[in-house]
Amino acid sequence: MTKSILDKTTTLNNGVQMPYFGLGVWQTDNRTAQNSVIEAIKNGYYLIDTAKQYGNQAGVAKGIREGLRQTGGNRKDLFITSKVFDGDAGYDSTLHAFYDTLHELQLSYIDLYLIHWPVNERYIDTWHALEKLYKDGLIRAIGISNFDNERLQNLLDHATVTPAVNQMEYNPLNQEKEIHEMAKMTGIQLEAWSPLGGGQALNNPTIKQLAQKYNKTAAQIILRWNYQQDVLTIPKSTHQQRIIENTQITDFELSNEDVQKIHKLDEQKRTLWYDDFYWHNPNDPNNHPESIEVWDDTEEYKN
Repeated sequence: MTKSILDKTTTLNNGVQMPYFGLGVWQTDNRTAQNSVIEAIKNGYYLIDTAKQYGNQAGVAKGIREGLRQTGGNRKDLFITSKVFDGDAGYDSTLHAFYDTLHELQLSYIDLYLIHWPVNERYIDTWHALEKLYKDGLIRAIGISNFDNERLQNLLDHATVTPAVNQMEYNPLNQEKEIHEMAKMTGIQLEAWSPLGGGQALNNPTIKQLAQKYNKTAAQIILRWNYQQDVLTIPKSTHQQRIIENTQITDFELSNEDVQKIHKLDEQKRTLWYDDFYWHNPNDPNNHPESIEVWDDTEEYKN
């Protein structure tokens, strides 16, 4: 019997086992996030990825509780990721933000906690806060997100703990080959956000041809390619059928020739990068780090 992708794990550089595949909840409101998490847990998902910036941690918390109730599962079987919000960057503010996240998620520890974006002049202090929380046993693994190689090297020069994960936008149209290579060299696991690359990647003619060849969906082709590149993936889905369908990628393997076809699709086309954010320069008078994504309905949802 073919082992499900949901049962496959990788060993992080600190020895922690992390699932290869999970659910992302970016751009979903609380109620949608709750329902997605419930369906994911009911269908065997262990890895759930959220962040304060998404404004849906309250919904994720309810989804975790209800999903475990319906399945009879245990918290220790799940792998929960959250991230330091950009506006909380800094040592003391990160410590306070972490405890707020624990409270909102209704958890006693986080499996993986990431710096969401490397806010200039603050991400070193933010990392030192994560190191303290990690050494205090409140986080099983710490990592980064959206760090280019220059910022990663700067972090490594000041760190006492090497990041376990770098979560990047990674898909056929944006393959981040240099960042992936440095991650391998430094023992950091690459994880993909937006692993399906949205409509452009899913509708790419090469991907569609491969889907027809392997009798799979375009999403399954991309997710299988991610897996064969040793990249962890957290595709977002709010539909039960796709939550299940996305995991069905271990009963086939892309040939080397077809992998190379996908490699050639790289356009180095990021949808978000540093210049898209005011907080890139914390000293900019127009800096608005307190903003959270527009789908934040936390207060309404709690009421």
